Amino acid sequence: MNNKEIVAQAVYEVVKEDLTLEEVARLLENPKSVDHGDVAFPAFSLAKIYRKAPQQIAADLAEKIKPEHFEKVEVVGPYLNFFMNKEVVSSNVLKEITKAGSEFGSSTIGNNGNVTIDMSSPNIAKPISMGHLRSTVIGNSISLILSKVGYQPVKINHLGDWGTQFGKLIVAYKKWGSEDKVKAEPISELLRLYVQFHEEAEKDASLEDEARAWFKKLEQDDAEAVELWKWFRNESLKEFNKIYDMLEVSFDSYNGEAFYNDKMDEVVNLLEEKHLLKEDQGAEIVDLSAYDLNPALIKKSDGATLYITRDLAAAIYRKRTYNFVKSLYVVGNEQSIHFKQLKAVLKEMGFDWSDDMKHIPFGLITQGGKKLSTRKGKIILLEEVLKEATESALAQIVEKNPDLPNKEEVAHQVGVGAVVFHDLKNDRLNNFDFEIEEVVRFEGETGPYVQYTHARAMTILDKAGFTPDADTAYALNDADSWEIIKLLQAFPDVVAQAAEQYEPSVIAKHSLRVAQAFNKYYAHTKILVDDEQKDARLALVYAVTTILKEDLRLLGVHAPNKM
Repeated sequence: MNNKEIVAQAVYEVVKEDLTLEEVARLLENPKSVDHGDVAFPAFSLAKIYRKAPQQIAADLAEKIKPEHFEKVEVVGPYLNFFMNKEVVSSNVLKEITKAGSEFGSSTIGNNGNVTIDMSSPNIAKPISMGHLRSTVIGNSISLILSKVGYQPVKINHLGDWGTQFGKLIVAYKKWGSEDKVKAEPISELLRLYVQFHEEAEKDASLEDEARAWFKKLEQDDAEAVELWKWFRNESLKEFNKIYDMLEVSFDSYNGEAFYNDKMDEVVNLLEEKHLLKEDQGAEIVDLSAYDLNPALIKKSDGATLYITRDLAAAIYRKRTYNFVKSLYVVGNEQSIHFKQLKAVLKEMGFDWSDDMKHIPFGLITQGGKKLSTRKGKIILLEEVLKEATESALAQIVEKNPDLPNKEEVAHQVGVGAVVFHDLKNDRLNNFDFEIEEVVRFEGETGPYVQYTHARAMTILDKAGFTPDADTAYALNDADSWEIIKLLQAFPDVVAQAAEQYEPSVIAKHSLRVAQAFNKYYAHTKILVDDEQKDARLALVYAVTTILKEDLRLLGVHAPNKM
């Protein structure tokens, strides 16, 4: 039980005639100052029932509270302030973590239900930029967090491997491209051609018509168009996988937009059968005014299907294939209307499981406060960022610990981890500017700071040759260790909150708080001094390494033992 649960139970024993345990729990507060205890119960809600002043009620309750879990219970005005028994709580927390290890905080909330996660999803023939980082690492972390609470995540890379951009790319390649250049550097050469197409099309509008004509050929299985498309796709995937390997992110499916080409007729037929399609200026739409949404455009006047048609086909396919209990779309905030329309159309089709679909939006990574754009060539290549971060980490490791045997491996874990952590420590919906110098610092609110704290704690355990014993009652009662104990005790609630909110930043912020509390403890306490509490202090250090490593793992970041 955590501190609030212990307090709730103690108060409930006294007021059970008038409040339920859940009502008591909801009323509990975290005092703003440690001087006011660990948990506070306000007595206002009992004033009408007892017909007394809240101050008097608080004083009466304090006399009846059983003391075994508390050092003291203070009455301050209408508040009951509970000071937990540090020795009892620390002993319980350290025992739980020692027994459970990395399983501490795991649960079976998900009951093994499948959760599809649509994530990353870059466009073929374009580089993976910093703009793709968010969907990739947020989706990956959510999959790890959901797995921790008992779900079965299914990670889907819904590749952007279809659409008019392939018409543009084919035109650009045939006019200005070279096979040797594409083979030598596929992504950068295809990007150059894509940007060149847009520059030339501003001067010559007929290029857009040529692009549409080539895409139509592709849709009609023209041999040359299909061959070029397959080539662009395969070369792109090779490059993408290099970056996914650097991030250590894998997928259960690479079924992209092209996979659903033969699955959209069924969607249109279902819409027709249910009399949901209406004609509007030659196009076919689904009226969503009942949902306060603009109509969903299913077919253009020329018969071409749109993104939403494809996404309807994908949603139906995923439900049939995986029988998901939740279906998540980790896609930028700007797509929120699209997902509202998608769910509404499925609901109109009679698919009540659409209620289990959820858009997981996120803000932008900016540079100098400005959005990055592929079309104008203003991009920061993710591969280059990861390499630069790794080089920066290596330089700092060489300076701090020149004799570290596996410097390159650790530098990779620290550099890549720094980029991932920096993304995930930000609330999902916030935009943030990216400056690599800030990201790879070993001090401040960074990934390397948390990793370095973990490595420091591992070094202490190594030096002491200490392994905790799950049957020993380790207990501490000093103020600095208490701050750490409370953070360790909160970890299961932190994991549950992150899972419920699909919010990895909850985990990242917890890791920073644990690291800060431990470094304060390390500065004030001689951990290895030989006295009766030495083993208890080392058990605390062990618990910190366990939780920091698990915090980082849930973000998709390594915790090196030495740095």
